[in-house]
Amino acid sequence: MAEGDVLDAASVAEAMRGIDVAYYLVHALGSGSGFEETDRRAARVFAEQAHAAGVRRIVYLGGLTPRGVREAELSPHLRSRAEVGRIFLDGPVPATVLRAAVVIGSGSASFEMLRYLTERLPVMVTPSWVRTRTQPIGVRDVLRYLVGSAAMPADVDRAFDIGGPDVLTYREMMRAYARVAGLRRRLIVPVPVLTPGLSSHWVGLVTPVPASIARPLTESLRHEVVCHEHDIARYVPDLPGRPLPFGEALALALRRVREAQVATRWSSASVPGAPSDPLPTDPDWAGGSLYEDERQLPVDVSRQALWRVIEGVGGDNGWYSLPIAWAVRGWLDRFVGGVGLRRGRRDAERLRVGDSLDFWRVEEIEPGRLLRLRAEMRLPGLAWLEMYAETDDEGRTCYRQRALFHPRGLLGHAYWWSVAPFHAVVFGGMARNITQAAAEDMSARGTASGSGHARSRRIGRRARR
Repeated sequence: MAEGDVLDAASVAEAMRGIDVAYYLVHALGSGSGFEETDRRAARVFAEQAHAAGVRRIVYLGGLTPRGVREAELSPHLRSRAEVGRIFLDGPVPATVLRAAVVIGSGSASFEMLRYLTERLPVMVTPSWVRTRTQPIGVRDVLRYLVGSAAMPADVDRAFDIGGPDVLTYREMMRAYARVAGLRRRLIVPVPVLTPGLSSHWVGLVTPVPASIARPLTESLRHEVVCHEHDIARYVPDLPGRPLPFGEALALALRRVREAQVATRWSSASVPGAPSDPLPTDPDWAGGSLYEDERQLPVDVSRQALWRVIEGVGGDNGWYSLPIAWAVRGWLDRFVGGVGLRRGRRDAERLRVGDSLDFWRVEEIEPGRLLRLRAEMRLPGLAWLEMYAETDDEGRTCYRQRALFHPRGLLGHAYWWSVAPFHAVVFGGMARNITQAAAEDMSARGTASGSGHARSRRIGRRARR
């Protein structure tokens, strides 16, 4: 792995050493108003150094441009994408330029904008560009074309349009997103007075996509971008059922949410996820909204002692903070038809994946280290509670706790902010009491004998005080 600056010829030359096929997946869209010049310089450096290093092929993922529109009339975003592709095609190294519209998968700025607008606004007064047609493509198909491009014959030096089988308006895509994500049907009212410039500010207010990215994207949405050929299939043959229809690509992109799983970025980056899942290298705003409350405390006990308390939560032992708050939440959940706190535990001391635990379910357990619970209470979103027994850099035992919430729609965001003021009491108290209970349990084990069941009851009484 080589790390460098694409504008620095020396670092690019170092990265090119021994390379047969070079992929260019760089875009300076978020760098400010001068991004066109930055893109131009970076592409020239890349093309020159690829030639000097004897690279056999350059593969570039660019943007689909409308037919019959002069390059000078394109939005800066599309114009820059087209220019970068032309720089590679005019260079001495054979190039494959793949031109795509909206890529359906986390990290694609266009898709993230679609995601946030649909999730956060049940009613939208929108610019006229929501009626513009586009041809989205799933990230799995993009990856297939990127990989397949490496094996193209040496005489292939051209651009290819790539897209899924469906041509849709932005409004149709938002409504499809709402349907797949389990949201209520969105009311979308286009108005002519919202120019792309004004709508970029509107997008900036509603979504976390930076204005430096939102503005060029919304300006590009005035252009209809659909494929005019499918020549890529000569070199990367279509598989049965591929490219994926929009609905299937969208369902796969939202798979982790629909199955109530914590996506890769939300938990351990070492666990491989689906191609459409957020990556650790994606911007902070990729992957949809996720609220988090994290607590971490050192504790003067062994990890085993801390783990005994973690694995013993719930049921008769309670939740180690403000019992009345948990009881009220359980009553409210039962009132609206949920499971409440009445389910308790299967076993007083041991948990396994799939166990119900009051209004949680054990989603993952790594004995001695991690307990991840998924909420089954009635919520406008998805929630998890993670508890870790860890060792810090100095060798001390450390308790770490994360409460995660993925909101569904505007009501989900409102719910999080309405309960956020109580987190210091509920989750902060929980972290403190769990570490204190671990210390008390370890002390009790050193000074008295007794059954594990009796110790469990003693810790439970401590949790309720």
